[in-house]
Amino acid sequence: MSAYARGLSAPTAFAWSPGGKLYATEERGDVVVVRPGRAPRVVARGFDTPLGLTFVGRAMYVSAKGTLWRLSRGSRSAIVKGLPYGRHQQDNVVYARGRLYVGSGSTCDACRDRSRYSATVLSVRPDGSDLRIEARGLRNPYGLTLGPTGTIYVTINGQDNLGDREPAESVVVLRRGANFGWPTCWPSFRRRRLSGSCAGVTKPFAYLEPHSAAAGIAYWRSALYVTEWGQYLSHAHGRKLVRVGLDGRVSVFATGFVHPLPVSEHRGSLFVGDHGTGVVHRISLRVHP
Repeated sequence: MSAYARGLSAPTAFAWSPGGKLYATEERGDVVVVRPGRAPRVVARGFDTPLGLTFVGRAMYVSAKGTLWRLSRGSRSAIVKGLPYGRHQQDNVVYARGRLYVGSGSTCDACRDRSRYSATVLSVRPDGSDLRIEARGLRNPYGLTLGPTGTIYVTINGQDNLGDREPAESVVVLRRGANFGWPTCWPSFRRRRLSGSCAGVTKPFAYLEPHSAAAGIAYWRSALYVTEWGQYLSHAHGRKLVRVGLDGRVSVFATGFVHPLPVSEHRGSLFVGDHGTGVVHRISLRVHP
């Protein structure tokens, strides 16, 4: 693992442009170009806590509190507005199957949300039309990524009020119409099964460490890699990068981060942004003959 770039301010999401440049959102509201050996260059400002970033052709899409933005040829437009936010908000965004998919977190820890768009994964066409709910019961669906066959995997942050060792954070496979159980059903880390009122609930693909704040996710070298941001005032959980095999097995892959958050694969390497230090780490594995 080596430092690819430094000087970012609390990076939250990565996306690679068609020209092969790495872009990042920063929690303070900027979108920057990441430049190895040089300070990041701001290309857009003024977003309210942007947590998602992707490209569709040369158009850039940014998800922020309540809004999905489109930036193209120097112009900016809100293609979806008025989405609910509170304790959580709109998270990562990916493009697949001709649509943009975005996580939309719950406004509370464990309650009945007022808006039907809370605790869901939403999708919309690139022009902002045909907004629809893909799946429900997802407390905070932060990270989204595409697998090798077009499968969308999503990281989920579980509720906080079940003690220090429950519930599991999780990775789920997105299926349209699925219900993942929040707030009445949760994945038990100890039992490796669903607990609570779980009739009709879809099981998770993988169980992750409780309260580790599962965040970014990327597909690389035939597995999924998930950043676990951790906790604000404790080192007890998270603060690492884990590998999730396509059989659902989880193992620690890399440590030494303050708060790892965005992660992305590009040209055979894995790039991890440390929200705590502003460093972008590059991980490459040599292939020996």
